[in-house]
Amino acid sequence: MKQLTTLDATFLHVESFRSPMHIGGVYIFENANPNEGLNYESFRDYMRTRIEGYPIFQQRLVEVPLDLGHPYWFDDPSFDIEHHLLHVALPKPGTVKQLLKLAAQIFSRPLDRQRPLWEVTIVEGLKMDGVPEGSFAMIPKIHHAAIDGKSGVALMVALFDTMPTIQTTPFVNKRKKPERIPTKVELLARHTGDALNTPFKLAKLASKTIENALKSNKKKKEIKSGKVPPAPFTAPKTMFNVEVTPHRIVDATIVSLERVKNIKNTTGTTINDVILTICSGALRSYLSEKEALPKKSLIAMAPISVRTKREDGSLGNKISAMLIALATDEADPIQRLKNINESSSGSKVIRKAVKAEKLMDYIPAQVAANAARLYTRMKIAKLHNPIYNLVITNVPGPSTPLYMNGHKLVKNFAVAPLIDGMGLMITVFSYDGTISIGVTSCREIMPDIDVFIKKIDIALDELEVAVLGKKASVAKTKTATKSKKRKTRTKPKVTVKAKVKSKTAAKAKTPPEKVQAAKKTNPMQEIKGPKK
Repeated sequence: MKQLTTLDATFLHVESFRSPMHIGGVYIFENANPNEGLNYESFRDYMRTRIEGYPIFQQRLVEVPLDLGHPYWFDDPSFDIEHHLLHVALPKPGTVKQLLKLAAQIFSRPLDRQRPLWEVTIVEGLKMDGVPEGSFAMIPKIHHAAIDGKSGVALMVALFDTMPTIQTTPFVNKRKKPERIPTKVELLARHTGDALNTPFKLAKLASKTIENALKSNKKKKEIKSGKVPPAPFTAPKTMFNVEVTPHRIVDATIVSLERVKNIKNTTGTTINDVILTICSGALRSYLSEKEALPKKSLIAMAPISVRTKREDGSLGNKISAMLIALATDEADPIQRLKNINESSSGSKVIRKAVKAEKLMDYIPAQVAANAARLYTRMKIAKLHNPIYNLVITNVPGPSTPLYMNGHKLVKNFAVAPLIDGMGLMITVFSYDGTISIGVTSCREIMPDIDVFIKKIDIALDELEVAVLGKKASVAKTKTATKSKKRKTRTKPKVTVKAKVKSKTAAKAKTPPEKVQAAKKTNPMQEIKGPKK
C-alpha cells in the first residue's frame, strides 16, 4: 500500500476522455532473429520476470470516498499480465506513417482504472527506411500518476539490458499474497481527521504562498546574468492554446547529439539552450507561414527534476517547472540562442530560491481534486490567457545501446499528455549518441504535424550554419588533422555568461591575443544583448 502525493493525484484529477494522462513512447528494436519473427511467449515471460521488482506494475488505484484523501496504490488481487500486453501487426506495406497512426490511436485511449495503469503493444510488420529487416516496435504507456520522465528512464534501464543477453530461465511466480483492500467505510474513518484539518492546511498554504512570492521578488532584483523569467498568464494566445480533442497525433525526428554539442561548445551555452532554440526556430517558421505568429515571444514550460540522489530509481513524480521565453519574436538564430540562454538562467535562479513544488504538500486533497476537475469540466482554460504556450521536456537517456531480451533498441521517441489550453507537447530524449524530438498534438490543432517536424530539422541546419558556418564539420576535421604541425593552437572557450567577478581580473588572466581570438570565434559575442 502506498498513498499518492498531491502532484501524483493531480494527474488523475485532470484526466478526461479528451485528456488521457499517460506517458510513453515508440521504441523500435532490431530483431535478433529476423527470419523467425518475434516470439510472443518469450517476450511475455521476459516482461513477467522484469516487472517482479516493481510493485507499480501489479497495483491498482483505490480511491478515498468524497476525496477526503489522495488515492492509494494497492496490490491487484486479479492481476493478469495478459490484460496489459497486446500483439499486433501493421497491414502491408508497414510504413512509418502507419506506425505513427497506430501509436496515435493507442495514446488516444485512456487506461482502465480498475486495473494496474499500464499497457504495452508489440507491433510487427515494419518495412521502413533506416530500420533493419524484421524489426518490430514496442509502444508502452503508463499513467503519469505513477512515473515522471526521469523515473521513466530509470524504469527503462531496469527493464532493458546493456548487453544482448537472452533470458533462458523459465518464469517463476514469486508474488506474495496481495494485502487486503480496505472497505470504503475503513477509508472514510482513516481520513475523517484530514477533512477536519483542511482549514489549517489552507492557512498554511496561504502563508507559504506569500513567503514564496516575497522570495521570488527578492531574487528577481538580484538577477544580474540572465533575464527575469516570464510570469504565468503572460503568454500570448496561439493556435495551440485551445480546447484539446480526443484525437492524438504524434511524430518525431532524430538528430545527432554531436551536432548539438558542437553548437553548445562553440557558443558556451547548454544542450538544453540549443534544443530550445531549435524548437523556437521551428515554431516561428510554422506559425509565420500560417500568419499566426504573435508579436510577443512564446513561453515554454520546462519540467525540472527535483529528485535527490537518495530518490534516484524511485517511481512517482518529483518535478518542478520553470518558464522560459522562447524568443520567437527574434529572427536571428544566434540572438535567439542568446536570449533563450539568458531567460533560462534567470528561471533557474528563481526556481532554486522559491521551490514552488513544495507548495503542493499544503494543498488539501479535497481542494486539489475539486479544483482540478472543475478546471477541466468547466473548460476554464478558455477564460484566461495561457499560463504558458507549450511544454518542452528534455530528459537525458542512456548513452549506450540497450537491449530487450537480445533485441537491440535502434530508435525511439517519447509521447506525453495534453490538457485544455495546451495542445502542443515537445518531448526531447537522448539515447546512444542521438536526440529524438517527439511532438504530440491533436489532429484538429496540428493536422500537418509532418510539416512542423521538417521545420525542426531546418531550424537545426540554420542554427548550425549561423554558429559554425557552412561545411563546418568538414572544415573542423581538416583543421584537426593539420594542426599537429603547429606548435600552438588557439582554442578559446567563450561563454555567454560572465564567469569572473570583475573586468580587471579577467584582463589580468587572459592574454590580449586570446581575447581578440575569442571575439572573432564566438558569434554569440557579436550580438549585443538587451539593455538592462
